Amino acid sequence: MNFFKIILTGLLFTSPTFSFAQKETKILSDTLNKLNEVVVSATRNPSSLIASPFSVNILHRKAIDNFMYRSTPEALMAIPGIFVQKTNHGGGSPFLRGLTGNQTLIILDGIRLNNSTFRYGPNQYLNTIDNFSIDKIEVVKGSGSVQYGSDAIGGVIQILSQEPEYAKINKLTGQISARYWNKNMEKTGRTQLMYSSPKLAVLGGVSIKKFGDLVGGKHTGIQSPSGYDEIDADIKLKLKFSDRVEMTIANQLVKQENVPVYHKIQLENFLINEMNLQNRNLSYIKLKVQNKNKYYESISLTSSFQQTIEGRESRKNGNNTHQFEKDQVGTANAAIDVYSMPGKNWSANTGIEYYRDHIMSKREDLNIVTQTAVNLRGLYPNGSNFSSISMYQLHHLKFNKFNFEGGIRFNQFKIQVKDENLGAVKIAPNAIVANLGLNYTIGIHHLYSSFSSGYRAPNIDDMGTLGIVDFRYEIPSYHLKPEKNYNTEIGYKLQQGQFNFSLTLYKNNLRNLITRIKLDNQIINGYPVYKKENIERATILGVETSMKWEPNKHFALNSFLSYNYGKNMTNNEPLRRTPPLNGNTSIKYILKEFYTIAELSWASKQNRLSLADKADNRIATGGTAGWKVLNAFIGYQYKPLQFKLGVQNIFNEDYRTHGSGINGVGRSILLSCSYSF
Repeated sequence: MNFFKIILTGLLFTSPTFSFAQKETKILSDTLNKLNEVVVSATRNPSSLIASPFSVNILHRKAIDNFMYRSTPEALMAIPGIFVQKTNHGGGSPFLRGLTGNQTLIILDGIRLNNSTFRYGPNQYLNTIDNFSIDKIEVVKGSGSVQYGSDAIGGVIQILSQEPEYAKINKLTGQISARYWNKNMEKTGRTQLMYSSPKLAVLGGVSIKKFGDLVGGKHTGIQSPSGYDEIDADIKLKLKFSDRVEMTIANQLVKQENVPVYHKIQLENFLINEMNLQNRNLSYIKLKVQNKNKYYESISLTSSFQQTIEGRESRKNGNNTHQFEKDQVGTANAAIDVYSMPGKNWSANTGIEYYRDHIMSKREDLNIVTQTAVNLRGLYPNGSNFSSISMYQLHHLKFNKFNFEGGIRFNQFKIQVKDENLGAVKIAPNAIVANLGLNYTIGIHHLYSSFSSGYRAPNIDDMGTLGIVDFRYEIPSYHLKPEKNYNTEIGYKLQQGQFNFSLTLYKNNLRNLITRIKLDNQIINGYPVYKKENIERATILGVETSMKWEPNKHFALNSFLSYNYGKNMTNNEPLRRTPPLNGNTSIKYILKEFYTIAELSWASKQNRLSLADKADNRIATGGTAGWKVLNAFIGYQYKPLQFKLGVQNIFNEDYRTHGSGINGVGRSILLSCSYSF
């Protein structure tokens, strides 16, 4: 693919945009996500995006609505430095600067979504967050272990759910919406209600989704089976005891049923291979107390419990054994964060966090002829526990044109694996990490540099996996150490009137990487046997650049480009699953109640492949072809009614994001209608 042709074509097309006449000024600023916005993810402290010495991007609720993203993972393709792999239609794994799975951290309302069974490589768990419940997404790239703990080697995705709003008088408001994707690919309905009063605010919603089989481009057609059903429910209550004391109580439930793993059925001779249940239920309570004492200006207390259930069902063609697996993880959490202001230009966060996972895992093999069942060891050792306690301190200093961020965290882990064959195993690794960042402002110019160390503790998936994973058979490994990384970056930000520009260069050194090692001459159930070891080193170099320009209140241009070069230093080969050069260019136009958007998303070919890439049946021989996809969206608001129309993949191109197990959608039409009251 000709790179310069891509860029030239991209400049003709579009990106984000939003709603309606009576709010034109806010529409434009929300669309562009300006650099002077306030963000919290990079520092745990509300701060200006343009003054941050870290690489941070934001995706807003209105962009999610107006681009009509089907799922939360698919929405992240609009953020520079993120590339989304899709093993199946019900998945979606974000790559932050070339890393994914348990090497990137997902935070939901300040609470970890990652647990100790998150696997190396792509996973589907981000798709268990209902895209209709999101207020905004903040992404910190290359940093996060000091702020949020283990797993943030590639960065942090912080998802903030919608907030109920107080009102001077009691009132009830709401919205009913529906969406249809032609060729029977989606039928979705959402109902949301909010009660507001001076001291109490409650927001709740229910989403019902039915996804049909995904239809690909002109030569692909229907990819069956790939559709599934989903139901989501969420509620959040905020209670203001006084001007200084506020409590938040929330619950989120996502249930997905019969989610097929398409490439297993197409490429590995399976009659059935699916998650027959993917369930996540999060409940939490937060208490925030404001004080006048400079040493504890505010205190935030959090307690949560999250349960995830993954059921898997599979049977190969011509085989009489029908396999059922079920993994259940219960995660308890308690945390305290104290915000202080020791000086006029000096503030700090000090905190303690505790998480504990309890894992239940089982397997049943049913002979469909004799109807006899055999209970076997599950994918993970049943009854295993994983706990973590950490202490951190973050400092924020501002002096004239300088903005300084620095912090340190100590983390202690306790991992107990109860293997029925190998006995009980206990390990207690620990880690100390630190970060430093400096932003210097010269008029409209902002120069920044940062250094962040990070780590990922070995989890239950690393240590205790026994069974088929992707295209291999894994056996347990109980002597692993934490993975570590050292990320350095320099960047430049420009904000002049309605023109924004940013450029970031980074280098991420990774050490003690846990990787799968193939055991010679060992085959189980027709699959080669692998075991994990801490033996690899790698380096990722990259560049990200973005530009946003709105010359008037009607028009905006948005464009970004991302590239990273990953190398496995141990094996002297490309780092596995390294995303290709990719980007997005968009133009939008707003006129009173009407908006229109055109968007060009693209990626170049990726033929830098590791040996593991070449063995991966999801990647074509010679690598993944480059692609360009053009989308268009229009919207109109008539009083409380909103109508939206989207045309995906206008030229009906066949394409697949690198490493995916299913092709992207072909030419199709999305219709959406909502009524607010």
